Formats: sequence, C-alpha cells, structure tokens
Amino acid sequence: MAEDRQTQPAANAAPAAGRMKVDLAGQVAIVTGASQGIGRAIAETLAANGATVALVARSAGKLADVAAAIRAAGGAAEAFPCDVSQATDVQAVVEAIHGKLGRVDILVNNAGVTRDTLLPRMSDEEWDDVITTNLRGPFLFMRAASRPMMQQRYGRIVNVASVSGLIGNPGQANYSASKAGLVGLTRTVAKELAGRKITVNAVAPGFVASDMTAALGPVLLDEVKKRVPAKRLGEAWEVAEAVLFLVAPSAGYVTAQVLTIDGGLIG
Repeated sequence: MAEDRQTQPAANAAPAAGRMKVDLAGQVAIVTGASQGIGRAIAETLAANGATVALVARSAGKLADVAAAIRAAGGAAEAFPCDVSQATDVQAVVEAIHGKLGRVDILVNNAGVTRDTLLPRMSDEEWDDVITTNLRGPFLFMRAASRPMMQQRYGRIVNVASVSGLIGNPGQANYSASKAGLVGLTRTVAKELAGRKITVNAVAPGFVASDMTAALGPVLLDEVKKRVPAKRLGEAWEVAEAVLFLVAPSAGYVTAQVLTIDGGLIG
C-alpha cells in the first residue's frame, strides 16, 4: 500500500503553522531512501529541527539536490550514496558518517522497493529484490549504527514499514512479507537495545499521495479514498511528523511500537 519511494506533490506541502518542534541540535541522523518521497520529507523535517542529516540512497545526483535544498533552507546535510542491500557498503558508509560527522544519534530506515504481481506469477528475482532491499537493508543499517549508539548510550531508530505488513495486500506477497518481517525485527531489536537507552520503533503508512497513487487514475483513487475513513490520502509530511515524534529525546519510554498512519484504514 505505502510505497517508500514516493514523490510528494508540491501542492501538498506541509502547512507552515502547527508543525511539531523538537530540539535535535547537535544530533546526527541517517535517513535511507532520502532522495525522494517520504524519505526526503523525513530528512527535511529532521534538518528543520536542528539535526545534521546524512542522506543515503543509490542516486548521487538526487541526493545532491536534496542536500542543496536542505542547506538553502538553513539546515545541514551531507550526501552518502550507498546500496543499502550490500553489507560492505553499509558498514563503510556508517563508518564514513561517524568519522565525518562525529556521532550517530538517529537512524531512519526508509529505503524500499516494490515489485508487485500475484504470487503464481512472481519470479525469484522479484521476491529476492524486495526482501533484500526492504528487510536486509534495515538489518544491515541497524547492525552498523547500533554500535556507535551503544557506545554513546543513546539512540533513536525508526523503521518505515507499511499497513501491507500488518494486514497483507493482494499482489504484494513480497512487499507485505518484507514489511511484516521489518515489524518483527523492530520489536526484537528494541528489546535488545532498550538497556542502552536506544529506542527502536516503526511507522506503518497506508495510502500516501505520490506519483504511484496518482498513476491509479481518478476512478481507482476515488475507490481508495472511500476505503479510508478519513476520505483522503495521507501526505509524506504527515509520516515525517510521526517520525519526528519517535526520534525526539522526550520519547525515550516509547519503544518496540508500530505507529500506524493510515487515516483509520485498518482500525
């Protein structure tokens, strides 16, 4: 349902008034899948609240654009291109971030892909690609980033899951399995790291406005909105605000939780 590589239409920008404010000054945040969509919205939100953001994605060009936009808005950001599915690349980029920026306080695992088709037609490659990016990637980043966090005895980890991982979605056996696995991984790692003052939580978006949902066309979009009690699609900035709450210093007693952001879709 939620596609982690969405793009946020300019017309749906977050309101200037009423945004949450959290003091993240002096903190370093890693955001994967930060080149567009929900990941970009999260990166911009964390930077607007004082964090120095390490932007991670495969596309160096797109990351450079995001970093430039954050700096133009008065924030701090550095681009670190990386294939999140490769263990050596992930370890190297986390070490590079720690070495250049001095610490790692926040990790948001947002990078993800979809390869939708019904199970009888799903290829091995379509299964493996989604599981590798959506589940192996967060595992690799949590393993690497938890080490400096444990040394600091402080950290905030948020994984971007999906309502598809909670209730399933036809045509998304691979995606739903990856996000369900991410929920289980979140809750397990939360219990392992809680004693070191590191929280681990997940957000589970439902239908979020994006190029992907726009491609459904007006008829299908109307049907989607009818299914959602809020009668509208979510916005990327609304997911980013939920992440901001979970990474706040004041959220230290919130861990092993899944915050659903779906307009009441699954109740």
